[in-house]
Amino acid sequence: MGHLTTRDAYKNLEERINWFTQGAPPTESLYKILQVLYTEKEAKWAALLPVRPFTLKKAAKIWGTTEAKAEKFLDHLCDKALLVDSEYHGQRQFVMPPPMAGFIEFALMRTRGDIDQKYLSTLYYQYMNVEEDFIKDLFFVTETRLGRVFVQEPVLENSKTNYILDYERATHIIEESEYIGLGTCYCRHKMYHAGHPCEINAPWDVCLTFDNVARSLAEHGGYARLISKEEAKDALERSYESNLVQIGENVREHPSFICNCCGCCCEALQAARHFSPMQPVATTNYIPEINMDKCIGCGKCARVCPILAISMQQTQAGPAPDTDSETFENTPASAADKSQNAVHASGKKKYAVINTEICLGCGVCARNCPSGAITLKRRPVQVVTPVNSTHRFVLQAIEKGTLQNLIFDNQAFANHRAMAAVFGTILKLPPLKQALASKQFKSIYLDRLLSMQKKNRK
Repeated sequence: MGHLTTRDAYKNLEERINWFTQGAPPTESLYKILQVLYTEKEAKWAALLPVRPFTLKKAAKIWGTTEAKAEKFLDHLCDKALLVDSEYHGQRQFVMPPPMAGFIEFALMRTRGDIDQKYLSTLYYQYMNVEEDFIKDLFFVTETRLGRVFVQEPVLENSKTNYILDYERATHIIEESEYIGLGTCYCRHKMYHAGHPCEINAPWDVCLTFDNVARSLAEHGGYARLISKEEAKDALERSYESNLVQIGENVREHPSFICNCCGCCCEALQAARHFSPMQPVATTNYIPEINMDKCIGCGKCARVCPILAISMQQTQAGPAPDTDSETFENTPASAADKSQNAVHASGKKKYAVINTEICLGCGVCARNCPSGAITLKRRPVQVVTPVNSTHRFVLQAIEKGTLQNLIFDNQAFANHRAMAAVFGTILKLPPLKQALASKQFKSIYLDRLLSMQKKNRK
């Protein structure tokens, strides 16, 4: 009976996690992961908590205990990075972070001795890199992606900086943040313990979190270290130099994280490789373009592309270029000479070809091109980015068919302000998304709101 009780505690927690828009497919591996992260008591009590922000008073009422005891236990869960706290209008609030980017990553954002991180890493690897159901659910079930790629700003020519919007700049996110946290890269930490260390030996201390998430992780358990804006920009520069891709929360305002990712360890970039041409994250609004007259066929862009979107092909070469021509004006002499020798020996020239269908538009290739043959241009169709987290949650819930869960959770959105935020987001959606929301919600109230909105537009 004791075994069944223990199993039930984690089963209830699994169900609570999957009530959220972003879930975690239940498997034996997930059960073992939750056993590492939560004690039986923690799992039992956490399973009762709302999936949206709640107060100390609310938690005490749910658990049937005093506010003093509830606060002590909530602080304990924050210390284990299983909850994140914040302050709203002078009142302390708590929230259960989703699996990604959330409690799965937080557990490996620092070295800790209270859990077996090597064992946990092998479980993570099994759950995400072998079983893959979690990755497919995380990245491909909804049209609205969890994360988005940031363009490497130094790559853009000065003439094009007028066309980059503030929310497309990682530096703008840094400047706008009240708190910035620096932590260990969960992906490289996990892969190291799982026996698959980073192939490019990328730095680990480049994981950036922002605002309440950063402050909470720093104050509780030291999962991040609060840093200055200058230190954060230095982390970006170090990441650029290591050819890492910046992936942040897919929102325009106040994203909670920016990861600096390598193609060999990051789940998102691995998914881009394995499930091509499906894209697991939202691309930038840029796409690389190759000047064939300048391309020397060195292949460096193909080697550094994190998702293998560039290949080298051969074409019949024309007349041998003049070494003083513009083609090699900005090219190191050794690289230009080697390229010419290859052309003369075979009668053919290698050149880079970019698969624009899967390209993320990160700019790593352009940064590494020795001849300046690759530049970034705006995509013909611009990528739409949700305004904020509520906007993203609602879109994903509609696309996943779980909007009713988000709305009718007995504890989530229990106040008028939160409900108004959801309704306000729905009213700003395109008609098709509104129709899907209405169908899932099955609410006379929402139908009337949508009808009124339609009349006002006429």
